[in-house]
Amino acid sequence: MKELVIISGKGGTGKTSLAAAFASLADDAVVVDADVDAADMHLLAHPKILHEEDFFGGSKAIINQNLCTGCGLCIEHCAFDAISNDFTVKTIGCEGCGVCVHICPENAIDFPKRLSGRWFISNTRFGQMVHARLGIAEENSGKLVALVRSKGRELAQKQGAELLLTDGPPGIGCPVIAAVTGASAVLIVTEPTVSGNHDMERTAKLARHFGVEALVAVNKEDLNPQVSAQIAQYAKDNNMTFMGGIPYDKDVTRAMVEGKTVVEFSSGPASTAIKTLWTKVVDHLEAMPNPN
Repeated sequence: MKELVIISGKGGTGKTSLAAAFASLADDAVVVDADVDAADMHLLAHPKILHEEDFFGGSKAIINQNLCTGCGLCIEHCAFDAISNDFTVKTIGCEGCGVCVHICPENAIDFPKRLSGRWFISNTRFGQMVHARLGIAEENSGKLVALVRSKGRELAQKQGAELLLTDGPPGIGCPVIAAVTGASAVLIVTEPTVSGNHDMERTAKLARHFGVEALVAVNKEDLNPQVSAQIAQYAKDNNMTFMGGIPYDKDVTRAMVEGKTVVEFSSGPASTAIKTLWTKVVDHLEAMPNPN
């Protein structure tokens, strides 16, 4: 089994739209939506939930007023100003570091695990998908990303699927690191702008750091052919495989309004380019050695 993780250095590059289009073209794949902070693959996949579980991602401090003597050590040592003068914990402010728990002389602070979200296994018209919903203002999205990837692998192995297709988070932070480590390859989706080029380079460096092969594709490549060419040259100069580009096409937006991927909606220029890109990606993955 191979795992392709589709990522981007910034939000809004078309990463999820491309991942969903790939899912609609794949014959034998399990899909994972690992963009748990802003999951939206379900908007196109229309999942029917088969299984769901709670996700406990971290701990929050709770002060037991019956044991607290008001010594003030917790307030003094809290780096996040999360404890009020009446010795109650501000839930949003608490980062779950546990310092107050360790220094409290009366053992008056509990540190229970906190319900942070839920994860799901669903049926979709693309096949089965593992996805999640992180709670509002909750932390530990990296742990939830690792969890849904793990459950996706288990499901793919159980089904004998050849591909695990993962829609990863944007950026280069902890959730992205949790999404790309151990993957067969990542496909970096960028756009031909100064910020898109810059963030693509940062994402490529992250992939190299973790020893994951990076492929590159440019969305809306015709909006700035000069920058698109620069991105292709950067990929070549840095031992990455440039897979090609996708032209700007209003059918992409029209397809979203209909709740479809563009390859399901039309046979226009974006749809044609995505099908070509998918064929190249599949051929590249098949040529890669199987993981140990």
